[in-house]
Amino acid sequence: MTVDWNHFTPWASLSGGILLGLATALFILVNGRILGISGIVGALLPLRRGDTGWRIAFLIGLCAAPLTFRLLAPGALLEAPRIDAGLVAIIAAGLLVGYGTQLGSGCTSGHGICGLSRLSPRSLIATASFMGAGFATVFVIRHII
Repeated sequence: MTVDWNHFTPWASLSGGILLGLATALFILVNGRILGISGIVGALLPLRRGDTGWRIAFLIGLCAAPLTFRLLAPGALLEAPRIDAGLVAIIAAGLLVGYGTQLGSGCTSGHGICGLSRLSPRSLIATASFMGAGFATVFVIRHII
């Protein structure tokens, strides 16, 4: 195994983790709700009066943040991600992630960040399952197929 030192970004990753932790803590302290994206999006349908505004504002902010960063940050800081898959594979992967989120009663952000910080046994099992499935998939793709 080799490390790609040109793309190794411990400080950016640490900063992102700290920001995620602070946002999660603030969200639960201010709103009394868990910052799980699947729960926020999933509760938009059907629309409920009085509970929709903050969810839509959150999603707009989620989409606007990288666009704002791109406007404010130098061009060298932002590289377009390279995805080595066709459109059909990307759509299938998205649908499988959505199904897994429904099956697991939450997404990786909800279980991995919020659930683990609350010492939830269900979130520990879910996060271990997510990670295990990811490790197994990478192993199969890289070494067997």
